[in-house]
Amino acid sequence: MGGGARERTAHPGYDLLRGVRVLDLTRLLPGPFCTMIMADYGAEVLKIEAPGAGDYLRSWEPLVDGTSAFFHAVNRNKRSLTLDLRTDSGREIFYRLVREYDVLIESFRPGVMVRLGCGYDQLSRIKPELVYCALTGYGQSGPKASKAGHDLNYMAESGVLRTTASREIPSLSGIQVADVAGGALYAVSAVLAAYIRALREKAGAFLDISMTDSLVSMLPLLSAYHYSLGLDPGPDTTIFNGQLACYSIYRTRDGREIALGALEEKFWRNFCQAAGCIELVEGDHHEPSRQAGMKAALTRLFASRDAAEWEKLLAGRDTCCEVLKNFSEVVEDPHFQSRGLFWRLALAGRREILQTNTAVMVDGLRPDSHRPAPRLGEHTDEVLGTLGFAPEEISGLRARGVI
Repeated sequence: MGGGARERTAHPGYDLLRGVRVLDLTRLLPGPFCTMIMADYGAEVLKIEAPGAGDYLRSWEPLVDGTSAFFHAVNRNKRSLTLDLRTDSGREIFYRLVREYDVLIESFRPGVMVRLGCGYDQLSRIKPELVYCALTGYGQSGPKASKAGHDLNYMAESGVLRTTASREIPSLSGIQVADVAGGALYAVSAVLAAYIRALREKAGAFLDISMTDSLVSMLPLLSAYHYSLGLDPGPDTTIFNGQLACYSIYRTRDGREIALGALEEKFWRNFCQAAGCIELVEGDHHEPSRQAGMKAALTRLFASRDAAEWEKLLAGRDTCCEVLKNFSEVVEDPHFQSRGLFWRLALAGRREILQTNTAVMVDGLRPDSHRPAPRLGEHTDEVLGTLGFAPEEISGLRARGVI
C-alpha cells in the first residue's frame, strides 16, 4: 500500500478492512453510505470532490455546523480531497492516486468517467487489479441506462411501489430502499467479493450495479407468486402485504398502529389466547374466505385498548405483535441502546450529532470511536504530500483551480 495511512481508533475487531484503500467519487446517498460502511470496517476512504461545492449533499437542509445533517450521517471516517478531473493536472493527480488505491466507486451517469479519461479501461491499464464499481440508477446498458431518477423512481420501475398496502395511492417508503438496500448494500458485497478475487488472482473487475436491478433481484417471492399462480401482485394480493388478517396493521384505541405478524399457527394461537379471541383459532387462519370477517373482528379488538395496554398484555407471550414505534422511541429503546446502535458524535464546532452505528457486530462489539465527516477538501494538502507534491506545487494547483 502507498503512504498516508492513518491510525485507526476503533477496536481491532473493526479493522476487518485495514489496509484496503478506497477512492470515493460518489455523491448524495447510495455511494457515500456504501463507502461509509467500508470505512467503518477499517478501510481508508478518500472522498474526491469537485472544488467549490463538492458533494451536493453538503448543502441540503437541515444544517449542523454549516453542513447538512444528511452529509454528516453518511460520510464519517473519510478524508476529503478536492480535484477537478476536467483538467490535465487533475487527471494526472487522479492517475497517481489510482496506482496507490485498491477500489474505486463512482456514481456518475454511464459514459461520464470515460469522457473524462477516467473510465475502467483507462484506469485498469494503470492498475490492472483495480476493483472499479459503477453505481447507477439503471445500469451501464439497456434502453434506460441514461435516464435520470431517484429512489422513488427506481421503486416505481422495479414494481416495488405497486405492492405497498394501499389500493388508492401506493405508499411512499419512509426510507430510501433502492439507494440503501438496493444500491449501497449490494455494492459493498460485490466490491468485497471482487477484492477477494483481486487478492487471489491479481485481476481487477468492473462492477455494474444498478439500483433498479438490485430492487428487482429482491423480489423472489413476488416472482414466485407471479409464475406459480399467474398473479400480478398488488396491494392485498400476497400473504406479506395485506391479504391475511394475521399479518396486517391495525389501529389502537389511542390512535397508534400495531403490526400483527402471526403467520405461523403457534404464534397465531398465542396471540388469540392472550388477546381473548380464541374462537378465531378454529380452522385455517390462512383460508381466503375467512379473511374479511377476521380483519373486521381484529379491527374492533385492537380498537378496544390503547397501545400501551396491548404491549403490557402481550409482553412475553411470543405473539409477533408490535406497536409501530416513532423514531424517537427507537432511539430510546433499551434494546437498541444495549446493542450500541446510536451515539452522539462530536463535530469540529463542538456540536454533537446523532449517528446510527454499523449494523454488524464484530467479536461482540461495534466501532467505539469515529471521526466526523470531513470538511470539503480538508485533507487535500495531506494527500498530495503523500504523493510527493511540494508545498509550492500544491499552492500552484490551488491557484489554478485544480484543487
